[in-house]
Amino acid sequence: MDSSTIYLIAADAVLLLHILLAAFIVIGLLLIFAGKLRRWSWVRNPWFRLTHLIAISIVVIQSWFGIICPLTTIEMTLRSRGGGAVYPGSFISHWLETLLYYQLPAWVFVVCYMIFGVIVAASWFWIRPRRFR
Repeated sequence: MDSSTIYLIAADAVLLLHILLAAFIVIGLLLIFAGKLRRWSWVRNPWFRLTHLIAISIVVIQSWFGIICPLTTIEMTLRSRGGGAVYPGSFISHWLETLLYYQLPAWVFVVCYMIFGVIVAASWFWIRPRRFR
């Protein structure tokens, strides 16, 4: 296996990690709300909830400062070194543009991240996690 293939495989692994992180943030919130309705005790796990809150907080803070996610930067660097195609901008804006076929200004993503972050923070109070032990 040559080095360009290794770089491209590593880039795909970083992309997969990025997708899993985004899914954790989005699906995690849906599961928290579903867990309240279905009385699942695991959605009140303080470590799960704190990790979820920190993950969306990092996304919101990055968007405020116009910082591209480090996972995007790492993936693009690996793809470039492997001779693959790279994309400009953030991971989310790229894939939303790709999947939905339209462009949005950066501020729209900032607002969406902030609204999502506020909902996650509000869920902390509406669906209280158990105390840390």
